[in-house]
Amino acid sequence: MSSNLFDIKAYGFHLPPDLIAQHPAPSRDASRLLSYNAQSKIIEDLPFGSVVDFISAGDVLVVNNTKVFPARLLGKKESGGKVELLLLSFPAMEPRKIPGLPGWRQVEGVGLVKSSKRPRHGTVLLFGDGLTAVVKEILDDGKVVVMLRFVGALHDQLDKVGQLPLPPYINRDQGQSAGDRQRYQTVYAAHTGAVAAPTAGLHFTEEILETLKGKGVIIAPVTLHVGYGTFAPVRVEDIRDHQIHSEYLVVSEETAALVNRAKAGGGRVWAVGTTSIRALEFAADEQGRLHAREGACELYIYPGYRFKIVENVITNFHLPQSSLLFLVSALMGRDELLRCYAHAMDQRYRFFSYGDAMMIVTT
Repeated sequence: MSSNLFDIKAYGFHLPPDLIAQHPAPSRDASRLLSYNAQSKIIEDLPFGSVVDFISAGDVLVVNNTKVFPARLLGKKESGGKVELLLLSFPAMEPRKIPGLPGWRQVEGVGLVKSSKRPRHGTVLLFGDGLTAVVKEILDDGKVVVMLRFVGALHDQLDKVGQLPLPPYINRDQGQSAGDRQRYQTVYAAHTGAVAAPTAGLHFTEEILETLKGKGVIIAPVTLHVGYGTFAPVRVEDIRDHQIHSEYLVVSEETAALVNRAKAGGGRVWAVGTTSIRALEFAADEQGRLHAREGACELYIYPGYRFKIVENVITNFHLPQSSLLFLVSALMGRDELLRCYAHAMDQRYRFFSYGDAMMIVTT
């Protein structure tokens, strides 16, 4: 394999800024679909709804049912200065009661703080009447450990005062809009824990899913809580030296059985998004059988990787020189991927989280 495939510069392309989608399409399925056939090398421009014509009875469609939580908190320090706290994950530990404060509980979390002055140990952050955070530890990488103190349930307080953490390339003066609460979430989102949406799934509607089920397509969920590291730039020249971020994964016994049964019956595996790809490949053995798994997923896929289970993919368009671009290149080849991206830019497809979709058919 050419060493050039590991050079970060080989994954660069110039994207006109006006092609970065700042808002979702009028409806989920109003997005466009670039279809690429890996055998014929043919590119087609289609409406997203036509995806149902490619997925056949007996195939299995694997979706990531993680749910984005309002992790961006805007408030003030106890001293009065403005502050922003971005929680990097939903606290997994059970909250504890706070002695002397009836109705209040606390739990430890990790986040990034933005303020005019770097917070110190013991700094109190205020986010409304029922939610505060106390800085407990300053970490070396810019992160902070905070003790979240709240009334009632944490998710209720976050829903009340928090915002969904939209990606950094979505630039809006007003920040989150009312529609983002619904549109920056898949229709099958079920398990809270992500700070970024599995965006390929944003195009699916209940109607499309019901149509697929009516054809005999199996819908199988996995859970991979997308972390903020998905937006982290790759800062190495040789992409093999990049340290991939860790994300919490659950592949259930039921999903493993559905996928294995479909494959044994001649069905194809379709993964919705790079997160579903990573989940499936991480939980698969060398013989291509899927197993139930739970825990930290740190699988890094780049050219040269041999896919064990994933065959066909529905994904969005990804940032230049990103780990997600490396992953898709591993499936279809870097040159073909960049050819598809050049076509998409020429046809003025909308890019990134709220943008259009791409379908890669290898079987």
